[in-house]
Amino acid sequence: MDTISRENNSMLPIGGVIVGVIALAIGGFGLIKASKLQTKVDAQEEKVAKIDGLESQLGSVSATADKSAKDIGSLSRTTQEAFNTVAADLGNIHASITKIEEAQKAKPAAHGKGPHAEVVAGPGEYVVKAGDTFSKIGKANGGFSGADVAAVNPDVNPSKLKVGQKIKLPQKK
Repeated sequence: MDTISRENNSMLPIGGVIVGVIALAIGGFGLIKASKLQTKVDAQEEKVAKIDGLESQLGSVSATADKSAKDIGSLSRTTQEAFNTVAADLGNIHASITKIEEAQKAKPAAHGKGPHAEVVAGPGEYVVKAGDTFSKIGKANGGFSGADVAAVNPDVNPSKLKVGQKIKLPQKK
């Protein structure tokens, strides 16, 4: 056998060694590249973790913003309802005030009608009654003439006296 091996100077073992060395070189190169790739992946994992954290925070902020929007909407509706209620109440108050003002304006025109519309004469005044004239009023309140009563009431028409109207009386001299 020894002779066969010598004679068969085959390149097979040398080729095997060369292929092994090339495979070893390619494996080493692949290992270096894989190591660099692992470093890049590790760096990306940190970034992905940061992005996941930001995504979580963004979800929380979004939920808070949605809740705030709902709260603002609810507050807006509540405020509008309050304004509507206040406006209705103000309208009712305005109507009541208008009725009171109209009632106050109507009282002097009542001239003795009703228990609260009675006109009271002050000192030196007289409240006209049905059938009164300046002459009757003057005679009954100090013996004055109708002309004396007319003189102290220049703005009153003696022919248009109204029941409940106040007039001035002349003063005694």
